[in-house]
Amino acid sequence: MEKNNLELVKMLNFPQLGDERGELIVVEGAQNIPFEIKRVFYICKTLENVVRGQHANLKTEFVLINVAGSSKVKVVDESGNEMIVVLNKPNTGVYLPKMVWKEMYDFSEDSVLLVLASEHYDPKEYIRSFDDYKKLLKENNNG
Repeated sequence: MEKNNLELVKMLNFPQLGDERGELIVVEGAQNIPFEIKRVFYICKTLENVVRGQHANLKTEFVLINVAGSSKVKVVDESGNEMIVVLNKPNTGVYLPKMVWKEMYDFSEDSVLLVLASEHYDPKEYIRSFDDYKKLLKENNNG
């Protein structure tokens, strides 16, 4: 049986290099990121009660890293099982495979959430309704 998409979510740790001048954290596509990076963006200056994300993607994989401050990421599968990850260290991130529902929230005032994506932006591959997401996964599992 194929793994549940939630089981594919994993925490990543990135090498910390540095000396008395400060730290250098290395993040490399197809090395410690499990895909070639095609798009990079970051979320910042997000108000405390705002929820970002609230979608799944047909083909894009993501790695989320809070390079400053903190935030939480909730990942939900089609059965309603959920995993909550706290991102609060610049040397850790969370890998999100395609077809997982994600919500980012509880941003600290100084939060800068860096997002690395495996694909260029394509609005047609975003699933923005949780009901549509559940239906699509059910169809794929029965097909």
